[in-house]
Amino acid sequence: MGRFTPSPNYAFYSVPELWKATVMDKRHIETLVLATHNPGKVKEIGVLLEPYGVTVKSAGELGLPEPEETGTTFAGNAAIKSLAAAKGANLPALSDDSGLCVDALDGEPGIYSARWAGPDKDFSAAMEKVNEKLGDSANRAAHFLCVLALSWPDGETELFEGRIDGTLVWPPRGEKGFGFDPMFVPEGEQDTFAEMDPGRKASMSHRSRAFAKLVQAVFEPAIRRNENA
Repeated sequence: MGRFTPSPNYAFYSVPELWKATVMDKRHIETLVLATHNPGKVKEIGVLLEPYGVTVKSAGELGLPEPEETGTTFAGNAAIKSLAAAKGANLPALSDDSGLCVDALDGEPGIYSARWAGPDKDFSAAMEKVNEKLGDSANRAAHFLCVLALSWPDGETELFEGRIDGTLVWPPRGEKGFGFDPMFVPEGEQDTFAEMDPGRKASMSHRSRAFAKLVQAVFEPAIRRNENA
């Protein structure tokens, strides 16, 4: 995966930089648009945001079109989606872009993870493609990467990255996950993501790690300000 180079309107926060997120502290978010037409993702993220008193609306609910993802990185595509939703709704907007990156395949499928599943979203075929490309390679290392993009209508955008490393197995195991989950075993674990209960997966997933950075930079400072007011 290529490295995303922030423009002057972007801020990309790693853990040490979260304490520098002073711009974010000046913002108070009451309504947040999720730049997705996926009801399941809206429900999942809505539950995560509930403790922070944020009203969640989806791009689909607001009738916003889905922009073409022309970026060359997860960060680029996430920003494209969040900016389009923020400007279309005139509200802060959150999006995510994520995928599987396989070391022996030079990071593929990466940002094209969903496309490997084809128009029918057949991830069984996508997993078979990964396994076929790996062949007899002894290197089965891979990682899931997620970038959350939070944008405002004026174009300001913050990016939060989460990653989890692991190993690919074959044949796939488990039926509780989705995407490439049945062939991915997180580092230090024996079960695939698809063999784990949702709560256990969420405690370590790439998306939850990115979300934790978002919460630490945006919502926890807002709570502290309210407590000190």
